[in-house]
Amino acid sequence: MCGIVAYIGHREACPIILKGLHRLEYRGYDSAGVALLNGTLNVYKKKGKVNDLENFIAGKDLHAQIGMGHTRWATHGEPNDVNAHPHYSTSERIAIIHNGIIENYASLKTHLQQQGHVFHSDTDTEVFVNLIEEIQSKNNCSLEEAVRLALHEVVGAYAIVVLSKDAPNQLIAARKGSPLVIGVGQNEFFLASDATPIIEYTNEVVYVNDYEIVVIRDGKLDIQSKEAVQQTPYIQKLELALDSIEKGGYEHFMLKEIFEQPRSILDSMRGRLELRSGHLNMAGARAYEQKFINAHRIIIVACGTSWHAGLVAEYLLEDLARIPVEVEYASEFRYRNPVLTERDIVIAISQSGETADTLAAIELAKSKGATIFGICNVVGSSIARATDAGAYTHAGPEIGVASTKAFTAQVTVLTLLAMIVGSKRGTLTDTKLRELMVELDNIPAKVEKALQLDTEIKQISEIFKDASNFLYLGRGYNFPVALEGALKLKEISYIHAEGYPAAEMKHGPIALIDENMPVVVIATKDQSYEKVVSNIQEVKARKGRIIAVVTEGDEVIPKMAEFVIEVPATSDVLMPLVSVVPLQLLSYYIAVMRGCNVDQPRNLAKSVTVE
Repeated sequence: MCGIVAYIGHREACPIILKGLHRLEYRGYDSAGVALLNGTLNVYKKKGKVNDLENFIAGKDLHAQIGMGHTRWATHGEPNDVNAHPHYSTSERIAIIHNGIIENYASLKTHLQQQGHVFHSDTDTEVFVNLIEEIQSKNNCSLEEAVRLALHEVVGAYAIVVLSKDAPNQLIAARKGSPLVIGVGQNEFFLASDATPIIEYTNEVVYVNDYEIVVIRDGKLDIQSKEAVQQTPYIQKLELALDSIEKGGYEHFMLKEIFEQPRSILDSMRGRLELRSGHLNMAGARAYEQKFINAHRIIIVACGTSWHAGLVAEYLLEDLARIPVEVEYASEFRYRNPVLTERDIVIAISQSGETADTLAAIELAKSKGATIFGICNVVGSSIARATDAGAYTHAGPEIGVASTKAFTAQVTVLTLLAMIVGSKRGTLTDTKLRELMVELDNIPAKVEKALQLDTEIKQISEIFKDASNFLYLGRGYNFPVALEGALKLKEISYIHAEGYPAAEMKHGPIALIDENMPVVVIATKDQSYEKVVSNIQEVKARKGRIIAVVTEGDEVIPKMAEFVIEVPATSDVLMPLVSVVPLQLLSYYIAVMRGCNVDQPRNLAKSVTVE
């Protein structure tokens, strides 16, 4: 879970690399480093943020037109200067940056130590670079061939970039299971974990596939398979604007992305919801329409916030399409020998499209003959390429580590999918379909109205910023929202929080409630409303401090709750798109008031590309 960036061309490499590292810092921020090649191969690295690296290298000779950089989220070895990337080989003639995990590093390291290689760090990456050096020395081969042979020996996931003092005009890269994109400019090339460092310089990119090796030298791009079979690069146009990865006047990316949700929800519906004609369009679903109609069941695999979106989808698909649905943690799914058949559809959800556990779950499901439908945000990502069909959320770049607009975009696309499948299966009447289409079309405006609660929620946040624990309760469609609200608070404020179905409170969590316990209850008007009112009374009887999210005009709950947040009324089916917004703002303001780094919370990275 790291960010890599590299450059080769006619410009000064270091400024481009450093700017790229800043844009990739959401992928990892334990340490950062650069390697610059200009006659000598110089590596500079430092524990901490990219700013710490910039301070460290100030005044050093940074002139070079080829180089690479890395920002790290630690897997093997604690965050410190030594474990930071890039890593030298023993002779310091080769340097490498790496995103991923080498699973057989221990046995390789023992072998390499026996051959005289000296290790300075605790990382698996240093094993990789010394393996390349050992192979090159032993076989008296080119750097390119040494990298190729090394890839046959390592087990695990990787995106690597390699520089060698003996190949001064050459940059080599490869990937398996970790993202890598090439930016193609005029007599220059860029490499990065995603497109954010590239868009300032070119809108033409090549997405590197698994097991491909990239060699850039003398102004030419060469891509081969691990078996040395020539590949034809497929150049795509980036649909990404530079201002979409800037803060745009907001204090944090997270706040910007919360306030972008009216637009991102609209973008996720654009071309799919045609209210005037009464049509719903989703190319991926249309291509596999018969599969959905005849599906024996649907299994949803995801992690984190995407898993919560999957829980909403379970309600949607069972309610509207009447298909049995199971929602699985991708990290557990692959290890429990799941029962899958050709009549099953697996929906894989991931913001980045690179989540390692979700990709592994996809591969397992494919091996069992299931149809795979992907939902992700990043065009050209691994999940988009690994699935049989799917849909992009079109939410735009999400830089804040805690997902906000990704969640509502995923839920929007899943809602459209459930409506389409329900309509095709005949389980959703034309009248009900039309009602939902009209209401979904109104959701961006209702989210906009919910965002106007900003000042009110900030005041509530001030009261509860020093709480040690939070409890979130919801029922029906709002139960996943309770889980998502608790996760957001945990992620960025470091306050312990738990989400529960409101009725389950009596089966344990009620023991925690006292006059110091804030309890957030999502209590909008739906079929469970009366039950939730009873749950609120149970909390009040034990002196819990109730923060209730209710439907506008509610006259019952405001008489019981200490704090009330009113959101616009909408269909039960669509309420998660509205009710989650106050919870996002609550977590954001509490975290800010506690002095937390909202966009880069400790120990977390945006794209979890390792197990």
